[in-house]
Amino acid sequence: MSTSERHRLIAQAVQEAGTATVTELADLTGASEMTIRRDLDHLASQGVLERFRGGARTLLLRGDEPPFALRAHEAMDAKRRIAAEVASLISDGETVLLDSGTTCLEVARLLHGRQVTVMPLSLQAIGILSDAPEPTSLLVPGGRPRAGEGALIGPLTLTSLSALRFDTAVLGCCGLAASDGMTAYDLDEAAVKKAVIASARRIIAAADGSKLGRTTQAYVGPSALVHVLVTDTTAPADETTALESNGTTVKIV
Repeated sequence: MSTSERHRLIAQAVQEAGTATVTELADLTGASEMTIRRDLDHLASQGVLERFRGGARTLLLRGDEPPFALRAHEAMDAKRRIAAEVASLISDGETVLLDSGTTCLEVARLLHGRQVTVMPLSLQAIGILSDAPEPTSLLVPGGRPRAGEGALIGPLTLTSLSALRFDTAVLGCCGLAASDGMTAYDLDEAAVKKAVIASARRIIAAADGSKLGRTTQAYVGPSALVHVLVTDTTAPADETTALESNGTTVKIV
């Protein structure tokens, strides 16, 4: 088991159980207790969990957004397949608005060096595209980065979005349900996603199956605003069918 996979498994176990001991995590992963202690110290430094003597507890309340450091290791194979499909839907010469989030970050890697104009909405994606050679053109918005996330929010971000129009927006989803629409974890993030939708001719949502049928706190808009959803094979079939009935084209990779 790789270190990143072990970290993902530990973080998931602590999150689901609320607390876990070093011994329990060693049994779960097959690693030594010394290794588990180092893993817990590392995850605690990333804000994924809280250490206590002999174990760790989750920092997440029900409905909280998992930290970026944790999400960056979740469902990576699926996210890369989704990103590859999204990138294939973007033609040379397009202007692209790229939302924040771990799946959109994988899309940024694939647009590096492409003949496109991209405005990313996260510091991580800006960093990936900042050294892209021609013919890639990078637009950098204003805004305030969310702590620990790098996602740009606030009035300057909204002003940047309102001043421009894009061929395609790649939207990251916190929750997407046919009945409850698109939702985000907080109102600032929801405001940015609403502005993203208003600024683009075509909306492609990139979301692994865990995001479908799920509802978070802040409402963004009805699911019918999404023209194309790219998801993976873990997506609930009843949810993808309902989304298609609402007018969204669903691509499963």
